Amino acid sequence: MKNIQLFGLLLVIVGSFLPLVHIPIIGNWNYWKLDHYLAIACWIFSACAVFGIVNNNAGIVRFFGILLILLFGFTLFAVKMQSLQYFSFLPFKSWQETFAGIVTLKWGWIVEFLGALLMVLAGGSKKVNNRIQI
Repeated sequence: MKNIQLFGLLLVIVGSFLPLVHIPIIGNWNYWKLDHYLAIACWIFSACAVFGIVNNNAGIVRFFGILLILLFGFTLFAVKMQSLQYFSFLPFKSWQETFAGIVTLKWGWIVEFLGALLMVLAGGSKKVNNRIQI
């Protein structure tokens, strides 16, 4: 299970450099271009998860995996709200929503969520194999 948790952690780290949001004319943004503080929080949670993986403590890895999922959800919510607020100068709400819709999410979020989900689910139970060796 340790290898699966490490693979999930690797996906989270690599996912922070993948394109997460596409803004026309400006281009693709990763976690570091979206917000430095959220990216630093992602890496701190990942470093704490490494501590749990190295010490073979699935509880710590699950806890920080759940925190990463919550952080990614908060970031998605914040991107949507920021794009709506960015076009708040437009007189009609339908125009605001239309222009905010040009900010699209990219495939990097799948990698981020998959990595955090692997960290949460890979802990498994700690049952010992009770087969008799002859």
